Amino acid sequence: MFKNIPFDQLTVGMEAEVKRLCVADDLYVFAHASGNLNPMHLPKEDGDADGTPEAIAPGAWIASLISAALGNQLPGPGTLYKSQTIRFVGRAMAGDELVARVKLIEKKTDRRAVFETTVSLADGTLVAEGEAEVVAPLSEQSFDIHDVPGLVVGSHLHFERLLEMAQPLPPIPTAIIAPEDVSALRGAIMAAEHTIIDPILIGDEALIRATAVEAEVSIEGYTIVHAKTHSEAAAMGVAMVNEGRARAIMKGHLHTDELLRPILRSEGGLKTGRRLSHVFVMDVPGLDHLLMVTDAAINIAPDLKTKVDIVQNAIDLAISLGIEVPKVGVLSAVETVNPAIPSTLDAAALSKMSERGQITGGIVDGPLAMDNAVSLAAARTKGIKSVVGGRADILIVPNLEAGNMLAKELTFIARAEAAGVVIGARCPVILNSRSDSDHSRLASCAVAALHAHRTGTM
Repeated sequence: MFKNIPFDQLTVGMEAEVKRLCVADDLYVFAHASGNLNPMHLPKEDGDADGTPEAIAPGAWIASLISAALGNQLPGPGTLYKSQTIRFVGRAMAGDELVARVKLIEKKTDRRAVFETTVSLADGTLVAEGEAEVVAPLSEQSFDIHDVPGLVVGSHLHFERLLEMAQPLPPIPTAIIAPEDVSALRGAIMAAEHTIIDPILIGDEALIRATAVEAEVSIEGYTIVHAKTHSEAAAMGVAMVNEGRARAIMKGHLHTDELLRPILRSEGGLKTGRRLSHVFVMDVPGLDHLLMVTDAAINIAPDLKTKVDIVQNAIDLAISLGIEVPKVGVLSAVETVNPAIPSTLDAAALSKMSERGQITGGIVDGPLAMDNAVSLAAARTKGIKSVVGGRADILIVPNLEAGNMLAKELTFIARAEAAGVVIGARCPVILNSRSDSDHSRLASCAVAALHAHRTGTM
């Protein structure tokens, strides 16, 4: 709650300050709000071609901190600018903490007040100095900051971290099954260019080459294995994994059931004794960690035994992605056990099985409703005492319908990016949707590569 100081209560010598940590999102928000897309001010961009990204805080953004001190504190709400002079004597970068100070040096007629203004780094290094003249408020008033809508920057920093983890590793040989459309082929080649995978292109050779021309990508130097049909291509990919020539499989332009059929064969397939399950690894803007949703693509109505494998698969994958002790929230409509809602019974059983060591590597709790699985405030409001409540890394859904709807809501409403892999076979299976972005496909390859490297697949 901000409160002001009316003009008649102002005294020369009064001071106020605001502190602000400059973060990358501030620079993106300023670029959008101002229209100033100068690369000198954009994180990860090398604006002066010296080989190093700058991420310099724009002068106008620095000046806005002075405005914040005047508008929020002294004089506070109701203040209007008359003029502002500013001289920049230093620079600030993303990651710097800044302190903006204002000091009243003169009161004039017509409620005008003049302030000495400075902006410094946390160590006292001066960045900017000048004077501001404002019209101070006439009467006392206050303003509740919660009335201001929040902003979420649609960046996907968690996927960037996954790519950084995967790129130093040797590329994994990956059987790309039927890369006969633009998005499938381009995603595979992009992952190869990032040294994440070494693609083996399996399908109709003429179609693959025609697709490469359409996609404007080069496939020179990559292995192409001709297959007359999609079923034959999928079988070839499975055989390559069994022979040690491939360590992952990636879906191209074919139906999922056609891809999985040879994987699930009792003889010559890739089954391990654990049920296969699909995991969406999601980078949700505004969330400070990866969020995994499972199973939203393979198991339609899993029973308790299948859910055990779904949970264990997700935990194993989360560990491969750098989450040391994954927190698993088992979702239902409510957070209490209700015999009339079968998913709550499964959730309670899974929690107890985790406690007894039947599920290992993570912490499992449920039933949890969606709000108290991902929101600490919601969990506390409902009195849920849980390490997982409000902090879940993995969400276990009751069935495929719920999982598919949740993942697509996060993607198309919350603007999340989603990587998709199938776990539980002898190698990870990269399962992308036709609507996935290039970034999502690249992240899916990174997820599969990290899991294959950690588990020593094949």
